[in-house]
Parts: sequence; structure tokens; C-alpha cells
Amino acid sequence: MPQNYVPIFIFIAIVATLLPITLLAAKLVRPENPNKTKLMPYECGIDPVDNARGRYTVRFYIIAILFVVFDVETIFLFPWAVKFKAFGLFGLIEILIFLVILIAGYIWVWQKGALEWV
Repeated sequence: MPQNYVPIFIFIAIVATLLPITLLAAKLVRPENPNKTKLMPYECGIDPVDNARGRYTVRFYIIAILFVVFDVETIFLFPWAVKFKAFGLFGLIEILIFLVILIAGYIWVWQKGALEWV
């Protein structure tokens, strides 16, 4: 039983040795000449004028969460599409029910105004 774990330990040992070696090689190769311009945060050429830790409206988070929810839900369509012929009529009805629920949720969110940016 322990012999089954030998490849995992070998992999961990290789990673544990290569990680510091690559970091050290990168430190030796790269030029190190920091200046004021290089240490500034990059914002499309515009100087930062406010604190980066400012508050955002909750709408940004709602849009992000809704995107993740609907994106994850639509990922369930890919395995169904791959095995479409194997599922037959039952699979078609099942995915239609899934899509009806998904579209109903989307319409409900739209009517609640959660997709409005203003």
C-alpha cells in the first residue's frame, strides 16, 4: 500500500527542489533597478488619485455573483450535449426543464432590476 504513494512523494520532492532553484535563477538573471516610476501602481497611464480600498456599490457584487451563478449553470449543458444521443427523449425533457428553470430565474432577476447598472 505505501508503494502506491511513491510517485506522489517523488513529485513533491521534485517540486520542492525546482521551486527554490527557479526563484533563485530568476533573481540572479533579472535586473534590479527600482525607481519611482517602476514602483507606481499601473492604471492605464493615469496617476492614481484615490485610495484603492474605497467602497464599491453593492450592485457590482450582485452582477458578479449573478454572472457566476448563470455561468456555472450553463456549464451543465456541455456534458448533456456530449451524451445527447445516449440520453434520448428523457434527457431532452430533463434539459428542457432545466432550461425553463434557468430562464425563469434570469427573467425574475431581470424584473427585480438586479441587472441595471444605474
